[in-house]
Amino acid sequence: MAVEQDVVAVILEDHRRMEDLFRRMRSVEADRAAALREFSALLIAHGEAEEAEVYGALKRFKGVDDEEVDHGSEEHAEGNEALLALLEVSEVGSDEWDERLEELAKAVSHHIDEEERTILNGARESVPDERRAELGEAFLRARERHLAADCGSVENVRAVVSG
Repeated sequence: MAVEQDVVAVILEDHRRMEDLFRRMRSVEADRAAALREFSALLIAHGEAEEAEVYGALKRFKGVDDEEVDHGSEEHAEGNEALLALLEVSEVGSDEWDERLEELAKAVSHHIDEEERTILNGARESVPDERRAELGEAFLRARERHLAADCGSVENVRAVVSG
């Protein structure tokens, strides 16, 4: 099995990318607006792909806590709402922007921590390698479809948040 196709490895790679983008969004020396655009697209594509291709499949395995999977979806919604609040701030780097960025970072970091400790560790222990590879490929295909559709635009994020 190619490690990069393992759904756990692919999700963890996205999480590390998000953390890197948070660092860039906080840095006055970086192109903060570009980092936000990249982050927005990644967060939406990642969450939508997880919910469409991964979460339901993981619920079928005994070692994965169904309540944690459902809670993960709730946390995606919270992160999306915090993202929208940041995207709607007109001046990058303003006090309001920095405040909303920290709210977003708090929501997403909390979700990443919980997901890695509960859902992904359960998947590592309970889901066979072949199935994790299949889920990784499905996740990547779904994520790519969302990225190609400009899923991080403020209009799309607004549509995702309103359901």
